[in-house]
Amino acid sequence: MAFFITIFIIFLCAFTMQLGNAADNNFNTYYSYLWGSDHFSVDPQGTEVQLKLDRSSGAGFRSKLEYGSGLFHIRIKIPDKKTGGLTSAPDNQAPGNHFELDFEFPGTNGSMITNVFDNDSGHREQKFQLWFDPSKDFHTYEILWNPHQIVFFVDNIPIRVFKNNMAQGITYPSTPMHIEASIWDAEAWAGPVDWAQAPFIAHYQDFGFNACPGDVSKCGSQQYFWNGPNYWELSPAQKQQMEDYRGKYITYDYCNDHSNRKKECSFNV
Repeated sequence: MAFFITIFIIFLCAFTMQLGNAADNNFNTYYSYLWGSDHFSVDPQGTEVQLKLDRSSGAGFRSKLEYGSGLFHIRIKIPDKKTGGLTSAPDNQAPGNHFELDFEFPGTNGSMITNVFDNDSGHREQKFQLWFDPSKDFHTYEILWNPHQIVFFVDNIPIRVFKNNMAQGITYPSTPMHIEASIWDAEAWAGPVDWAQAPFIAHYQDFGFNACPGDVSKCGSQQYFWNGPNYWELSPAQKQQMEDYRGKYITYDYCNDHSNRKKECSFNV
C-alpha cells in the first residue's frame, strides 16, 4: 500500500462571500479540521499542524472559505521515515470532473508531483526530484492563480506554468476553489508502505495567504496585487530560472508523453 501527502486548491461549490485577504498565520483563523479524528493536531498557538498516518487512518484539513483568485502558500515538512506513496481527493472522496491544482509527495524519497485537473480527471502530471530533502526541514510550496496564469513555486522558484488559453479553446479554472491538505493510504497508486515505520507525520506551518473569497468573475480585479501586470507572466529572470530548474530536476512531463499529451502543451511555453 502507499500513502500520499498533499496540499492543493480544489473546486467544491460556487457561492459568493465578502472579499478579503488572509491577514495572519494562525491556522484557526482560515482553516479547520476536515477528517482523521485523533490523527489531526494543531498546537495551542495555531502555528503548526500535524497530520498522522497509520494503518487505521490518515487525516486532512481545509480552508473555511472558497476563493476565486490568489497567491496561496504553505510550508510543509514531510515524514522522515522512508517509504513509498501520495495523492489527493476533496473531503477524502473521489470528486469526478473538477478543477484542482496540487502538490503531491509520493512517499519520502524526495519526489514531488504537480497536477492540474481542468474540469476533468486530471492526468497532467509533472514529476520532479527535488533538489533538497523535503523531510529534513520546512519548505514553501506556493500557487499563483489569476485570470492570466497559474504558477507553481517551490521556495520562490517557479517550476511550472499553466496559462489561460481559453482563446484557443482550452478550459481554465472558472469556479471558486478551497485549499486542502491531507495524508492518506493510496495503495493503488504509489507502491508499498513499510508499516513497521508508522506512524508517518506530516508537518504544516505558515497558514497566511493572499486571496479573494467568492466568485471567480468578481476576483479578477487589479485591486488585488496578484492580478496586476507584474503577475500576468513570469519575468525574463523567472523564465530562465524555471528553465534551469526544470532542466535539472523534472523527471516526467505529460506533454512529452505522446499517450497523455493534451492540447495546452502547444501553448504553455
